[in-house]
Amino acid sequence: MLNYIIRRIFYAIPILIGVNLVTFTLFFIVNTPDDMARMQLGVKYVTPEAITKWKQERGYDKPLFFNNQEIRLAQFTQTIFFEKSVAMFVFEFGRADDGRDIGQEIKSRMVPSIAIALPVFLLGLIAYIIFALFMVFFRATYIDFCGVVLCVALMSISGLFYIIGAQFLISKLWHLVPISGYGSGADIGKFLILPVIIGVISNAGANTRWYRTIFLEEMGKEYVPTARAKGLPESVVLFRHVLKNAMIPILTGAVVIVPLLFLGSLITESFFGIPGLGSYTIDAINSQDFAVVRAMVFLGSILYIIGLILTDISYTLVDPRIRFA
Repeated sequence: MLNYIIRRIFYAIPILIGVNLVTFTLFFIVNTPDDMARMQLGVKYVTPEAITKWKQERGYDKPLFFNNQEIRLAQFTQTIFFEKSVAMFVFEFGRADDGRDIGQEIKSRMVPSIAIALPVFLLGLIAYIIFALFMVFFRATYIDFCGVVLCVALMSISGLFYIIGAQFLISKLWHLVPISGYGSGADIGKFLILPVIIGVISNAGANTRWYRTIFLEEMGKEYVPTARAKGLPESVVLFRHVLKNAMIPILTGAVVIVPLLFLGSLITESFFGIPGLGSYTIDAINSQDFAVVRAMVFLGSILYIIGLILTDISYTLVDPRIRFA
């Protein structure tokens, strides 16, 4: 088991390096520091002196890969690539344009993002699986048909509709919960309950249909008639056999959610005023804060790779034969 985990980690290292190189290429070669300075300063204030000053303030005035003005090791460390790209591997993200430390911002904003994303993930996973199994139990009936129609209807509605509609109805008209904002201590719940409910409902259609398809595919396999022939009731066949054998594709779909547990939801956090990583990323994009955007892209790739590794490990718990593959 340990060898399997180590092997998967070594597989992930080249992927992370590749993502880092692609990100560096996009931000510093395709989009040069001079281009970033022009976008930040605006047309009226673009002068050679202003561009030079802007680059010096952010450390973008150094060579990209090799500094021939330094000696020995400093020729490689006193470069943009080392300071802005290699440093990310030790989680040195530098500072944003407003001077704040990006690493500290990520630490402080990670908790609000997790406070929303984790309940949405857990409650949603339980609700979607139960609803999908219920539809499969009554497959080819009006209950199944109505369930599919409901799922398609939920999929057809934009997530913004849920957010704006719930804010208007529940917060503005009924005054049950605050329309936006974030608190601390015991007050957190009243700020999070509406985003969590919206997160679960807005993803219900697509996820339930996905799980229903998985369960129906399992129902067509040979072990199901064998279980029925042994006299097992349909509920036992579904929850004990079909659900267990469908766990691998379910775990595969769950890996997509892992980065969101930390990075948060861009739209939800922005509309509800949650000071998480999602709203932090949106604000950085709007203000063209390239240092923050680079950090969030790199952090997202790390979390996605961690999710893949955790998924591989969970595969071995469901089916131990995989660890020898």
